Order: sequence, then C-alpha cells, then structure tokens
Amino acid sequence: MKLLQEKLAKYDAPQRAMAAGIYPYFRMIESDQDTEVTISGKKVLMFGSNAYLGLTNHPKVKEAAIEAIKKYGTGCAGSRFLNGTLDLHVQLEKRLADFVGKEDAIVYSTGFQVNLGVVSCLTGREDYILWDELDHASIIEGHRLSFSTKLKYKHNDMESLEKQLQKCEPDKVKLIVMDGVFSMEGDIAKLPEIVALAKKYNASIMVDEAHGLGVLGDHGRGTCNHFGVTDDVDLIMGTFSKSLASIGGFIASDKDTINYLRHNSRSYIFSASNTPAATAAAREALHILKTEPERKANLWTITNYALDSFRQAGFEIGDTESPIIPLYVRDTDKTFEVTKLAFDEGIFINPVIPPACAPQDTLVRVALMATHTKEQVDYAVDKLTQCFKKLGILK
Repeated sequence: MKLLQEKLAKYDAPQRAMAAGIYPYFRMIESDQDTEVTISGKKVLMFGSNAYLGLTNHPKVKEAAIEAIKKYGTGCAGSRFLNGTLDLHVQLEKRLADFVGKEDAIVYSTGFQVNLGVVSCLTGREDYILWDELDHASIIEGHRLSFSTKLKYKHNDMESLEKQLQKCEPDKVKLIVMDGVFSMEGDIAKLPEIVALAKKYNASIMVDEAHGLGVLGDHGRGTCNHFGVTDDVDLIMGTFSKSLASIGGFIASDKDTINYLRHNSRSYIFSASNTPAATAAAREALHILKTEPERKANLWTITNYALDSFRQAGFEIGDTESPIIPLYVRDTDKTFEVTKLAFDEGIFINPVIPPACAPQDTLVRVALMATHTKEQVDYAVDKLTQCFKKLGILK
C-alpha cells in the first residue's frame, strides 16, 4: 500500500458510526424537496432543508427551468469568461444588483465559489482580512488562499473586533467578512455596530447573505436591508440554493469592484458557468420574492411559532433569531444518536459536529420553511422532546 493510501485507510470514523447504526449522512431522498419527503420508501418530515420559502416546487420556478433547457440546452460548456455567458446570466445579474441595492453583480456557479473567489483575491499581502470565528467554511477557505494577514474575532463580539482592527496599519486595506445570518446558530450579525467600527477604522465590509436573502429585509432583501445599512456595506454575497430554489451564487458591489472581480476572481474565471436551468430557476424565484410577499410572512409566522414551542419545551436554542433553530446537544455521539432517533420517529434533522462547530457546541439543526404547518411543528417538538429525554439531554 502506498503511503497516501496507508494514511487515509486509518480514517475510520464513518465506518464506526455505520457499525453503531447512527451514521447520519447521504440519506437518499426519493421525492421532491418539500416539508415531507420519501427516504427508503418512508415518509418523513423535512426539517433539514434550506429552502426557506418553499420554492423548489413552485410551478413557475420549475417551468422556467424547463423552458431554459428547451431554449439553451443543458449546459454552457465553458467559462463565463469565454463561451459560457448567456443573456440569462446578464439579466439575472442586473436584477440581483437592483434587488440588493448595488450597482452591479456577478453570478457564480455555486455559493461556495463566490466566497472562495472573492475573499481570496480582493486584498493584497500588506492588507488585512478580519473574520468572525463562526463564519461559513467557504469564507474560511477563501481567506486561507489569500496572502493577506488574517485576524479572527470572537463571534459577534464587537470588543474583540475592535481589538483586531487596532492591530491593523491605518493605511492598509482592511476587509471585515461575516455571515449575515449564521448558518448553524441562526443568530444575526451585529451589522450596525460593525458598520460603526468600519467607519472608525476605515475598513470595508463584506456580508454573506446566504441565509438572510429571502428571510430578512424588505421582500427578503437580506440582513443589510433589514438593518438599513446597505449603502455602508461594500460587498453583498448571496446564494441560490436556499430561498432561490436553485444552485449558484452572486456577489454584488459597486461597478469598480465588480469589474476587478470579473477579471481576477479565479473561481469565476476558471469554472464552467451556471447551467441555463439553474439560472432561469433563480431568476424566476427572485421574481416570486418580489411578487409573493406572503411567503416571507408565512415563514416568520411559522418561525416564531417554532421558536416559542422549542423554548417552552425546555430546549437550549441559543441566540437564534431566524428560521435556523439549533437544538444544542453538546456531545458528538449523542448528536448522532438523537438524529437517528428523530429519523425513526419520522423527522429529518441535520447533525452539526466539528469542524462545523466547536466540540462543546454540537447540535442538531432544525430549519423552517414557509410551507411548514403548525401541526408539523407540533409533531416535531413532541417527538424531539421524547428523543432528547431518552438520551438525558432534556430532563
């Protein structure tokens, strides 16, 4: 056996979880993405999806994707830089920029590629990237590729952020990057305070709106709009795989910044462009965000109901203020066990363990959609309460 294979063969954590019957990953869904899905012939309630507005089954979104395939085919067979730019891409970029309140935007093939390609190329060797310790992995991978000095600050801690800003040379570029809504914990970045610090220390701000778009702000325009700080935030990033019922992502900013990224962001230049179907689906979903505001209203009705229900049942849910509800377990094995018990009761939830969180902060993540019913939430709270008590997590 070669040295590489010998090294990798020692990695057996998945096999041990499988042997214990608690392996929670790659569960094959045999139906459409909805509040109820079929897995291995069994119907389960889906509380693990990021489709916050429930648009993956919207007839207009599906029809837009089908019509795009009929007109453009299944793929673009090239980079946006060369032969892979469709009029669909350009139309969507203009609409996204207008929607989030920026001059221009670029569409990438995935949300991960946006953060990877933007964060890695904006700043130079003498500059600084400041990042929240609970930022998404794509932001972390992006700044790992950068030659800039990286300074981590404690989660949503403005005193910690200011101390890191004070370490920076005043005449060098300083980019603060954070999630708008944090993807595992569900809490919201303190953008007004971050903006104030950015102004004080002449720093720029980039906000990842993956979980804020469609959820917060006017017609779902996101966290920046929610706080009224859009003009003070330099770059707004978003994805299509959550509220926009597709796959892909975008970065929106001023024209000069977007011009630079178009010609320097490697994950944009050297990746095949987003498919016609995915692009058309996202464009239609964006239109629905603007024309069906009742979906966001329904999302918050069910979210507030669920937040109250889990709190009253005694769950530890942290500081969440969003449709992302973390149920803290604080034990990796029990996190897997409760995920399995919940599935046996007909509830699909996602386990969150390191490196997605600190070892002491393991949790199961419940995510709400606008199409969930109070009856479905009641069932989930009841069954999850039983599961947590069975394992001694709840008393």
